[in-house]
Amino acid sequence: MSIAPRLRLVLPALLLALVVPAAAPTPAAAAEPAYTVTPVVEGLSIPWDVTWAGDLMLFGERAGTLWSKRGDQPAQQVTLPLPPLYVHSEGGLLGLVADPAVADNGFFYSCMSVANPSGSAKDVEVWKWHLTSDTTAEKVAVLVDGIPIGSGRHNGCRLVFRSAQMLYIGTGDAAKGTNPQNLKSLGGKVLRVHSDGTIPTSNPFYRKGGNARYVFNYGHRNVQGLALRPGTTDLWQVEHGTNRDDEINFVLKGRNYGWAPTPGYNENRSMTDTKRFPHAVKAKWRSGHPTVATSGATFLSGPQWGDWDGHLAVAELKGSGILLFRVSASNKLTKVAEIVTDHGRIRSVHQGPDGALYFTTSNGTNDGVYRLAVK
Repeated sequence: MSIAPRLRLVLPALLLALVVPAAAPTPAAAAEPAYTVTPVVEGLSIPWDVTWAGDLMLFGERAGTLWSKRGDQPAQQVTLPLPPLYVHSEGGLLGLVADPAVADNGFFYSCMSVANPSGSAKDVEVWKWHLTSDTTAEKVAVLVDGIPIGSGRHNGCRLVFRSAQMLYIGTGDAAKGTNPQNLKSLGGKVLRVHSDGTIPTSNPFYRKGGNARYVFNYGHRNVQGLALRPGTTDLWQVEHGTNRDDEINFVLKGRNYGWAPTPGYNENRSMTDTKRFPHAVKAKWRSGHPTVATSGATFLSGPQWGDWDGHLAVAELKGSGILLFRVSASNKLTKVAEIVTDHGRIRSVHQGPDGALYFTTSNGTNDGVYRLAVK
């Protein structure tokens, strides 16, 4: 069964002035593509993320189950030696990404909230895995550990490759006010490591030593999305706001993005506090009030998308839709549409190897992975 999504279009107002001669008609814009949404897998519980090893889809549930699916075959559970997970609030099995050369090396990566043997929260960690078959994987290495976890709130943790061997990691501030501005903390940051776990000496704070060596930029609340614009090295980041101002940011090296809810954890502070940090990077887009709880992000790429080719797609949890943004040559964002799928909270969006848009839901019960494709 297919479900045609509804579209909420954001159009500029038209001004008509009778005293001005009518301008020559302009060519009509191409019609928006028509879509169907079909279920890929249903009956899940909070499938946080999805990635592909060639044509093999991998997706994980927050509670710690990893699945694979090839074509129309049923999903199969992947057996792998996961650590004990801290599954609470936003904690659990979170971001996934395949190695750019996964077809040759079988590597993929996961971000997880890890528990101590007692069951208490330990930290958030990024692990590297080797997929040995459709249903088995082995641990290769722990690439990053010590990312703060707190109570499981604001665990962030998205993964994206910007180049063949350079992995970027978006983290949350663990609801601790001092973390985002503290270069000794890995919380509230975008981190950068090589795919073998070594730290690039070109990272902006490498010479400071310690955790600062991992930091690419800082001053974030809770990074929920990272997306690489196809054909470029432009990286975009999506971040949860407080009661206002979810943000979409352009990722810049070494910069401060201005979140500092101190003293204490004062969420009345501005998401980008330019009074305290005059050189803080301002968001390219803000939700205003109320927030829509922006989450995962991806770029639509290919002629099948018509006018939406090259647009940034951003998942909404509270908004229960997918926002689409036109990106200009100067990296200005213009919101042009919202796809409303009637599936509730959307956690992740990814363009699959077949060119369709895949999204996961995050309702807690009867969640799924869905495919949105051009008719």
